[in-house]
Amino acid sequence: MSTKRICLWSGPRNISTALMYSFAQRPDTTVFDEPLYGYYLKQTIAKEYHPGAIEVMNSMECDASKVVDFMMGDFDSEVVFFKNMCHHLLDLDTSFMQDTINLILTRHPAQVITSFSKEIPNPSLLDIGMKTQAELLKELLDRKSHVLVIDSNELLKAPEQYLYLLFSKLNIPFYKEMLSWEIGPKSYDGPWAPHWYSNVHNSTGFQSYEEKALTVPEHLNDLLNEALPYYLELKKHSLTLV
Repeated sequence: MSTKRICLWSGPRNISTALMYSFAQRPDTTVFDEPLYGYYLKQTIAKEYHPGAIEVMNSMECDASKVVDFMMGDFDSEVVFFKNMCHHLLDLDTSFMQDTINLILTRHPAQVITSFSKEIPNPSLLDIGMKTQAELLKELLDRKSHVLVIDSNELLKAPEQYLYLLFSKLNIPFYKEMLSWEIGPKSYDGPWAPHWYSNVHNSTGFQSYEEKALTVPEHLNDLLNEALPYYLELKKHSLTLV
């Protein structure tokens, strides 16, 4: 069976987990939660401040080449969805993305920074992933790989219509079952879920979009200014309903 491999390349504190839950409702899809997280922690100082880092590294494969071999291996389902954080790539060879459908999930950096700083008080540009996303997009476009950019705010404004458009672009059928899921933890959650997934565990579908004025902590204003040009570049390429 020919399997379609969808790699989501998200930044943190986005709707990536909700999107994974959405894909998991499809009858033709298997989902995997951040298979490169252990590799990222092992290779960076993030292990010193990410909650549960030792448990994560001890519970999953931390050799990136073996993770990629797994992702590109055989599966029984027609579609396989890998939820990834873009910054987990580090210096990994991305040539495998020639054979995957790549979705870059972005969000306004003020929203990302405000949310992320509640868990990690002093995030860096690498932590929030936006520069890495912009660089990955350029790389994928340059070599004409299959890539689409999703702005989470646009998806949340009209989930059904947006997902229908997305799947028409992917040439994969859309299922209305993707719009809701059962409350609570999931069997496919990563071991870090207790630290990060409390909001999505209390959800049964995509949250309603609300326009909010966000105030980034003052000490992170420089980070916002650094990240904003990368977001605006990603936004130029994002899928929109209008």
